[in-house]
Amino acid sequence: MTLRPILIHPDPRLKKVADPVAEVSKEIRKQADDMIETMYDAPGIGLAAPQIGILNRLLVMDAQRDPEAKPNPMVLINPEVIWESDEKNVYEEGCLSIPDQFAEVERPKMVRVRWLDLDGKAVEEEFDNLWATCVQHEIDHLNGTLFIDYLKPLKRQMITRKMQKLKRELARG
Repeated sequence: MTLRPILIHPDPRLKKVADPVAEVSKEIRKQADDMIETMYDAPGIGLAAPQIGILNRLLVMDAQRDPEAKPNPMVLINPEVIWESDEKNVYEEGCLSIPDQFAEVERPKMVRVRWLDLDGKAVEEEFDNLWATCVQHEIDHLNGTLFIDYLKPLKRQMITRKMQKLKRELARG
């Protein structure tokens, strides 16, 4: 497994719509393994392929917050929300591509998602609370949407300026 560098906003690749995965190949399985390792190392609870500069529809997540519980990494290939609840939840979201910035985002409390697993089999599952927020956040990445896109323009611009400054500082070493 290989740790992959995570793109920092603003990066044009983070705003592109990712292409569907045509087949679950050895390369896709390796990408998923690398992404899980990268997500845990970051540390985060979700990571979408565009965040590592790969524009395909693959995401990994593990919203298991109990430190006593066994890790529960999930790989979702070509995921799509097929149902969402009317009831909403508000979570303070963050993003590995927008480090150290957080904001409250309202999303459906529950969603039903369909995707392919690493064997190429279709899976459907309902997620709620943090898992639902996480899967929606990551699917947004596959569609070129960041959590800051839900914020008011002034707050979004402020965060973007902070990220531009961070990228300049990182480039200087």
